[in-house]
Amino acid sequence: MKYYEVAFTISPCSQDACDILSAMAGEAGFETFEETTEGMTGYVQQALFDQPALDAVISSFPLPDIHITYHIREAEDKDWNEQWEQEGFEPIEVRCEMEDDSEYQSSDGEYQSSGRCKTLVIHDGRHLPSDISLQPSDIMIEIDAHLAFGTGTHETTRMICATLLNSQLSIINCQLSIVNSSSIFHVLDCGCGTGILSICALKLGATHCTAYDIDEWSVDNTRHNAVINLVDDRLTVMHGDATVLDGIAAKFHLVMANINRNILLQDMPRFVSVMNDGATLILSGFYRSDCQQLEQKAASLGLTLQETRYDGDWACMVFIYAPS
Repeated sequence: MKYYEVAFTISPCSQDACDILSAMAGEAGFETFEETTEGMTGYVQQALFDQPALDAVISSFPLPDIHITYHIREAEDKDWNEQWEQEGFEPIEVRCEMEDDSEYQSSDGEYQSSGRCKTLVIHDGRHLPSDISLQPSDIMIEIDAHLAFGTGTHETTRMICATLLNSQLSIINCQLSIVNSSSIFHVLDCGCGTGILSICALKLGATHCTAYDIDEWSVDNTRHNAVINLVDDRLTVMHGDATVLDGIAAKFHLVMANINRNILLQDMPRFVSVMNDGATLILSGFYRSDCQQLEQKAASLGLTLQETRYDGDWACMVFIYAPS
């Protein structure tokens, strides 16, 4: 996908001014920012850039005596995970927050309670988790990131993975594991990136996952990572935005979306259109300050907030679809 790179000059520059501008610039479609000596650089998809909205944000900036200017240029195609491709990344642990009462089959064939918190370990092919004490019930995901977002290092990815592990809405806690139940559990991953969330859901026991991404590189990378994690036979990946859902007749028990706030607000009605009654929607990719607006939109669509978690300035919200 094509991006604009927007260099913001903030005078006088302060951390508060950068934080407020990055939060407000979401109104114009910006997804991510890098701090600079003079302010910050923002990245926005060309197709989603709303320059009048950006000008309105700057003209109504709430801090007094702050002068903001910006310069737009077309961003070069960039390998967003270049560092990880060249050097790899150290294994990442995501632990559940409650004791895992599930059973696992030991080497002697007996089923035993794990008696500990389940751990999700995300690693690349260069760094195996040799220093991490693992149990049979723990989950391993290998990610090979090629021009796609989602190595598990970002707060929003970790929060969704933790939600899948921790919550009573978790597939395993709902006793929908393929190993222990014949129940069918279909998952939708919106904006799949590397496919990490799809793979996590499938390894937790989902029957099948459908995923899509607007970036063709991400679609290919998701398929690749599904193969190396041995879940490719239960994953369907599509290239496109949320309009691909218009041609899907299936209904889903769990929908996950790790996307910026504006896209979530725009696409939430389509998410709901493919959700079963009682289905779960997990959203992240936005700031704490965005939660109220997202909750209001969700409520208008028959979604009830069940849980909100935070990691720094980032947030993750869990909803249940219960139309009246």
